[in-house]
Formats: sequence, structure tokens, C-alpha cells
Amino acid sequence: MLPEILSFSPLQKRLIQAQFSGGHITSDAGLLLLREIDQKAGISLGLAHCVPDERQAGKVQHPMLDLVRQRLYSLACGYEDLNDHDSLREDHTFQTALNRMTPLASKATLGRMEQRVERASVIEAHRALWVRFVASYRKPPKRVILDLDASDIPIHGNQQGRFFRGGLPHGYYDHYCFLPLYVFCGRQPLVSYLRPSNIDAAKHSWAITALLAKFLRRHWPKTQIIVRADSGFCRHRMLDWMDRHGVDYIIGIAKNSRLLEAVSEGMEVVKRMHEITGDKQVHFIRVIYGAKEWKKARAILAKLEVTEKGPNPRFVVSSLWEDKRTLYRMRILPNVNRHSGAS
Repeated sequence: MLPEILSFSPLQKRLIQAQFSGGHITSDAGLLLLREIDQKAGISLGLAHCVPDERQAGKVQHPMLDLVRQRLYSLACGYEDLNDHDSLREDHTFQTALNRMTPLASKATLGRMEQRVERASVIEAHRALWVRFVASYRKPPKRVILDLDASDIPIHGNQQGRFFRGGLPHGYYDHYCFLPLYVFCGRQPLVSYLRPSNIDAAKHSWAITALLAKFLRRHWPKTQIIVRADSGFCRHRMLDWMDRHGVDYIIGIAKNSRLLEAVSEGMEVVKRMHEITGDKQVHFIRVIYGAKEWKKARAILAKLEVTEKGPNPRFVVSSLWEDKRTLYRMRILPNVNRHSGAS
């Protein structure tokens, strides 16, 4: 019996097939699947238009689209360094993925391409990503939830923008790293913004949220936009902007003496329930709180939790306190009927 054969889009007269009969193999065969997806979605094509290209057309051996695809595909396969392209440019799998039968661009050519990327190019690249995101929906959704988060990218050597980010209160990194800002909607990435790590984790998040929200509103004027983030993004300017522009939010807020005092009576009740039952106890209450820099007081949702390890109160500031079903769907509340409206 012949082995099952998978056929891909041909390259000129060269047939591209995958089978399980042995012979010459590659560890990067997933590139062919990535190539098929990219050709249908047009991601690299959209990104290539965002990078300025001032080269003389008659002397160009590697079009901008090929350069973008080569760098994009290599990153997807885990080849982060440009030095990797000394060997990758001769790899037949990478050549096939780029629809070429000759050596790909060198690390020097790719380096010059990356140097041409400026702030405007980054913004346009993200807009191209957002256009694909909007096009992925057949009709405007009822709501979109934008998850903001910062994470570390460990770095080695004396790279530009290299800083050491220690432990608390700056996170749990304790190494040299970058601190990019990410925005996701479900599993779809909408923002990947590289930053040095010697900054506040919320830096630029307000401006990026504003750009993204305005873009979505132009395409989906009736869609509810909800921003969700941890306490590192609880900044009064960002909260004020979302209040003014009708963007809902559920953002963590760090515990402090005033918040702990406001929920102290409720916490004592939860502690007694835990002592009686021996089981984990969770109760939700609302308190009204206003920090000194806030222009107004806001509703704070307090999660009063007591386990065998002791009390663990947590807090979020939210514009959605009255919309209990939305909070339940977002897994903020375990059950719609299990929280108190006490303030």
C-alpha cells in the first residue's frame, strides 16, 4: 500500500508533496503549512506594504515581500538571530516556503530591512493586523474583550535596550529582558509592542488602547468594547479616558489599607464560614472607592476568599458591576446568584 501523500501548492514545475516513506527529511516542514495559511490570509503581504523601500528597483534581488516572509517564517520556527540565516538561506524548505529556487537574503540584507522599520511602520503594521481581525468576523460581534498584559523576553549579551528587571515590585523576572506589551482578543493577537524593561509596565498602554478602540469603533460602532488587565494597568488617565469614550473595563487594583478596611466586616463573615465548614469560601461584595488622583469614586468588586492557607482578598475596578451576566461569562464571578450588592 502506498503511503498517504499530502499535496501543497506547486512552485513553478516543482511538485510539493509530503509523505511518510522516509528519505531526506527536514525539521521545519511546518513551514509549508505556514506558507499555505499566509497565502490565504495575506498577512505577510499586508506587512510588506508597511516597510519603506527606497532601493533602486533594477538592482533588487530580494523583493520586500520575500524579506518580510523570510524573517517572519524564521521567527515562527524559532530562529530569532539574523546569524541563523547564514545557513537558512540555503535551506530548500525555506526557499520553497518563499516560492524561490535560489538562495534567500543574507543576514546583512535582512538587517538593513529591519533598520528601515520606524514608528510609522510599526503603527501601520498593527493596523494591517487589525484589518485582518475585523475581516475574520462575518458580522459585528456583540462585544469584544481586549486583554492587556506585559511579559518578559529574556535577552543575552549587550543588546541595545538591555536592562535588568528585578523581583517585586517589578514582577518575577530577575534577569535581563525586554518588556513587550501584548493585546489579545481571545486567541487573536492584536498588539505586540517591544519595549525596554526599565519602564512602568503600563507605559504607552493608554495610547495603544485608544488607537485600537477608535479603529474598532469605526468598523463596529455598536460593539461593546471591554478592556481587561491586571493591577499593573490601573492608571487614572486610562480609566478617565475609557469613562469618557464609553469603553468598559475590568482592571485589577492593588490591595491597600483603605480597601482592606472597607471589606473587613465581610472578610470576618467569610472566615467564620470557613471555620464552620472547613471548605474554601468565596464571597463577592461591592465597595465605592476613590484614590487621591482619581477624578471620581468608582465601584470596586472585592473577591473575599478564604482557604486553608488563610484569607486572600482581591480587588478589581469595573464599569460593569451592574452587568452581572457579563462578569459571569468573563469568569470574574463563579455564579450570577452568588454575590452581594452590599456597598
